[in-house]
Amino acid sequence: MFRKAAVATVSNGSYLQGQANGRLPSMDSGQPAQEGKVVLKKKVTLLRGISIIIGTIIGAGIFISPKGILKNTGSVGMSLTVWTACGILSLFGALCYAELGTCIKKSGGHYTYILEAFGPLPAFVRVWVELLIIRPAATAVISLAFGRYILEPFFMQCEIPELAIKLITAVGITLVMVLNSTSVSWSARIQIFLTFCKLVAILIIIVPGVIQLIKGETQHFKNAFAGNDASVMGLPLAFYSGMYAYSGWFYLNFVTEEVENPEKNIPLAICISMIIVTVGYVLTNVAYFTTISAGELLLSKAVAVTFAERLMGNFSLAVPVFVALSCFGSMNGGIFAVSRMFFVASREGHLPEILSMIHVRKHTPLPAVIVLHPLTMIMLFNGDLYSLLNFLSFARWLFIGLVVAGLIYLRYKRPDMPRPFKVPLFIPALFSFTCLFMVALSLYSDPVNTGIGFAITLTGVPAYYLFIVWDKKPKWFRKLLDRVTVTLQILLEVVPSEEDQKS
Repeated sequence: MFRKAAVATVSNGSYLQGQANGRLPSMDSGQPAQEGKVVLKKKVTLLRGISIIIGTIIGAGIFISPKGILKNTGSVGMSLTVWTACGILSLFGALCYAELGTCIKKSGGHYTYILEAFGPLPAFVRVWVELLIIRPAATAVISLAFGRYILEPFFMQCEIPELAIKLITAVGITLVMVLNSTSVSWSARIQIFLTFCKLVAILIIIVPGVIQLIKGETQHFKNAFAGNDASVMGLPLAFYSGMYAYSGWFYLNFVTEEVENPEKNIPLAICISMIIVTVGYVLTNVAYFTTISAGELLLSKAVAVTFAERLMGNFSLAVPVFVALSCFGSMNGGIFAVSRMFFVASREGHLPEILSMIHVRKHTPLPAVIVLHPLTMIMLFNGDLYSLLNFLSFARWLFIGLVVAGLIYLRYKRPDMPRPFKVPLFIPALFSFTCLFMVALSLYSDPVNTGIGFAITLTGVPAYYLFIVWDKKPKWFRKLLDRVTVTLQILLEVVPSEEDQKS
């Protein structure tokens, strides 16, 4: 069920291969399997790439609670400075990933780049934590926001029942996974539409804010840097909040093999997306402060709703709908991208082989998509989601910092590697230092949660030696796993991709 670690070939001895007509061979027919053209096709254009990045970055945070930065900086001016700095820093990180995506033309994002630079053990630890905890918890959190705000218009006068939120959330998660299992093209088209909705929602906030500025509503910007002084403890937490709000710029690198003309489209999509998001985020926060004071913003449960109620009257009812659509777009983009990480990790021997198989007709990585469904449902109904994300927030930036440090390492280790897009060396150096510095400061400012997250991450080390390195598993156990894989192939109608069969 697992292949030998970091080997890109597929063991075809006991698994079913696709036929040219897009069907699985019968197990009882005795006919040899024929090669079929079952591959993930290049369907991600420049526009779809931009929609993946913007649609995944912009979730509920900018509309609901963009107060983490203000709380930890202590002033309006400093909060806007951190928003801008986080946007520029995220752009630097995105440019580093653009270089990696054009010189390592494999899907998988963080996992693939860590594997290329530092080998299989740290790459396995990354995908282990992502599959078991980070991705299910993150998906459940953004999905809960979707469930809450899609129901908001129906419960204006009372509290929304928690069970109703979770049931609608479960429906939303299932719908997204069915969509991503059914069609890459339709998933991408819906992502474009949802990205358009997000940008419209942001403009609905920015335009009235600009009008307020023209009218001279600048009282909340006077003495903008006056207030509580930002502390050494608060600044890293402010940057965490800001970088979390911008996180998602790396998702296009998860689907590199499906991008048309990646040498051109990956850097273009990343640059266009990050400029749009950074400008949009900063102007949205400026718009909030034209109408809402810093104190009111910190007390508001949903900043965009408070803003809309003051300036737009009954039109504010549309805000929860836009927030729900925004969350759905983040769910769709995240699952579309991260499923490719699991697909590639399986192809390299770090996850069960079934996860690297493709539906014979729909040409989607069906098993890699649906593997998240039961894990996310467990998190949704039983998990302490926010604690898990707090434990592991450091892990995300530790590994991203490691990836960008790997870019510098590869410059010296493999200087002859073709690099169609190349960033100045100070950009990866500054970005990786900032990530690792934030991780170190989080150990100082929140040692308990960070320590627990570190311990959870380290569970990947014994798992690596047990599941990947130890190859003397009992024969009956191997036969059982092979039988399970073949059974799942028949049920899901999936086969190894043609490219893996030829490798």
